[in-house]
Amino acid sequence: MREQLDLDVVAKYMSGRIDGFSGPLSAEKTPTGQSNPTFILTSHTGKFVLRRKPSGELLKSAHAVDREFRVMSALADTTVPVPKMHFLCEDEDVIGSMFFVMEYVDGRNFVDPRVPDTTAETRRAMYDAMNAGLAALHSVDVAAVGLSDYGKPGNYFTRQISRWSGQYRASETGIIPQMDQLMEWLVNNIPEGDDKVALVHGDWRIDNLLFAPDKPELVAILDWELSTLGHPLADLGAQLMQWAMPVGPEGRGLDGTDRRALGIPEDREYVELYAKRTGLREVPDMSFYVAFSFFRMAAILQGVKKRALDGNASNPEQGLRLGAFVPVFAGKGLQIANGE
Repeated sequence: MREQLDLDVVAKYMSGRIDGFSGPLSAEKTPTGQSNPTFILTSHTGKFVLRRKPSGELLKSAHAVDREFRVMSALADTTVPVPKMHFLCEDEDVIGSMFFVMEYVDGRNFVDPRVPDTTAETRRAMYDAMNAGLAALHSVDVAAVGLSDYGKPGNYFTRQISRWSGQYRASETGIIPQMDQLMEWLVNNIPEGDDKVALVHGDWRIDNLLFAPDKPELVAILDWELSTLGHPLADLGAQLMQWAMPVGPEGRGLDGTDRRALGIPEDREYVELYAKRTGLREVPDMSFYVAFSFFRMAAILQGVKKRALDGNASNPEQGLRLGAFVPVFAGKGLQIANGE
């Protein structure tokens, strides 16, 4: 652990910035968090979470822990549940990269969207809480919370397709025809209304959420690295995209499950509920948004694979396993684009 994080240096830095803090520190690296290594810190005064940029050469604009810190700080007094931010350290000389420390939130995290070991009633309530949390996020007045300049307003998908196409090309390790075809389709099929603006999370799925230990209440939204000002249906599309993946620890989806028996809403029901909560006059067709989400996830996983091959991944073995899904995500996105 000390090879990854100098705990004495971190404890000294924290002592002057968190009231009542005292060391020494112990740390446990979370098994998830491929993009930004995350550590649970334990001291005499309680637990904290440290999130840092990875070491090594990084893609431009990636691993934006400073943006994560800013957006969660801005949301502190809203109905959107986020941990309390303690401080951001932009001095890379302290531990070798930029990092921030935030409150540790006691909660349950579920990688499997089937939410095992609970009841259908509880799952139904949890999915309703997810839906309400997403609607609350997209209803935030960005000007009122000081985030008017958090992203460029309008033309969200045009910019995102350009950005992630560039990221994908920069980390490309081989030709994937489905990815090339999907990128071309997306450019030519951007829906009207690309100028709609809201605060978007950028990676909305159940494993980036924490629920209360003893009830189906959403208590924290995590992993804001991809957040920006953008089109709200991108977040909804990302969630539907994840559900279309195979079940199990790798796909982490709902494909082939009996959702009704599990208490999990079907896509249409979930979208209708979101539309009602956000005041949409019509229930949107989600095809483009889901296809876009498959494309972006494929580009992200290609970056993870490239870092693993270069020796810069937080968990190289998992990085290579995730990288194997790039053609899977690209293929599924292309299927949706083709109406299959």
